[in-house]
Amino acid sequence: MPRALRRAQVLAIAQELFTSEGFHHVSMDDIADRAEVSKPVLYRHFPSKLDLYLTVVDARGDELLSAVDAAVAMHPPGEVRPHDARAILTGVVRAYVDFVDGAGESSALLFESDVRHDLEVRARVERATEAVTRRLQSVLAEVAGVPPETAALLAPSVAATAQAAATRRLRSPDGSSARDTATLVARLAWGGVADFVPGGSEDDADRSVEPDDLSTQGERGPLDGPGDVRPA
Repeated sequence: MPRALRRAQVLAIAQELFTSEGFHHVSMDDIADRAEVSKPVLYRHFPSKLDLYLTVVDARGDELLSAVDAAVAMHPPGEVRPHDARAILTGVVRAYVDFVDGAGESSALLFESDVRHDLEVRARVERATEAVTRRLQSVLAEVAGVPPETAALLAPSVAATAQAAATRRLRSPDGSSARDTATLVARLAWGGVADFVPGGSEDDADRSVEPDDLSTQGERGPLDGPGDVRPA
């Protein structure tokens, strides 16, 4: 098997095992056995179990960052536009939902890693979350006009809310579409952020943001817009 394909195979198996068993309960022997390779071959690809684990985590993190960056790039910084900031916020939440939908339980390697005893390793595991927080902080400050110090405090809360909602949807599905989940969670987040945005309260009257424009999936749900929550 070509080296690149062998490496990809090992990474896929390692991801499955780390997700189901956790870092500390998986050995290099386990991975080598499942991949049907010798340990010397495995170590030629990855010098240690930690290196292999972090490679898996980095790959998941890059997927999340790519999705978030795509949402943020829809509206480059410039003029203060609360409406654009709200649209980006919806897109970022949707990026989390789509990422968790695609990654499944392996998303926990980013959000609930059991390898946090070493500060350097912890920083590496949390790299993607920190990067997403910086993106959100930039959006709130540069696009929405939120004071930088305030944006630095709000951004982690928005990211944590999106992560929690996406993870709950995976583990306790209630039939809500990805679109509806992103719409509702973004509305919740925006309700808290809007008070810090110049003109943000006035923007609540504008219901023209369409979450379908924020995703390539384009599925329709029972909600017509970010502000339209119909009573049961």
